[in-house]
Amino acid sequence: MGHDPAMFRDSVEGSALKMTASMDERATRADYAKRYRLRASATVVDEAEREVIGDVWGANGFTTVDQADDLRRRLELDTSSRLLDVGSGCGWPGLWLAQQTGCEVVVTDLPPEGLEVASRRAKAEGLRSLGAVAASARRFPFAEGSFDAVVHVDLIC
Repeated sequence: MGHDPAMFRDSVEGSALKMTASMDERATRADYAKRYRLRASATVVDEAEREVIGDVWGANGFTTVDQADDLRRRLELDTSSRLLDVGSGCGWPGLWLAQQTGCEVVVTDLPPEGLEVASRRAKAEGLRSLGAVAASARRFPFAEGSFDAVVHVDLIC
């Protein structure tokens, strides 16, 4: 697509959102930040997630592996694709889609705590992650045409 991958490497470290968040977004960010911190040591949650969605990805919703696989087929992702995962939390399903297809992925969400988990997992698994960006779905910092596909699951914008 000709875009410089460095433009996606916005760090989530010390993350202050680079935009004015609404009161609802600030409340959501605080709520999920707490959830992500609590989840870090919850093996019982991992067991429940494996039972409900079919794998452990730090999911916050109920999109199953079968449903994510349907997204993969419909989007026709491959190694030349660039995917944006909106409201990805800890990277579900964007990182899974990158793992399955070899596509490049950028994960976005409001709370940086989930994005930090996603970044560590992407690195540990050698996924083609272009970065994690703390951003509101109302106003993305990406140029038009930066992505071939967008996923948005278990999220209300």
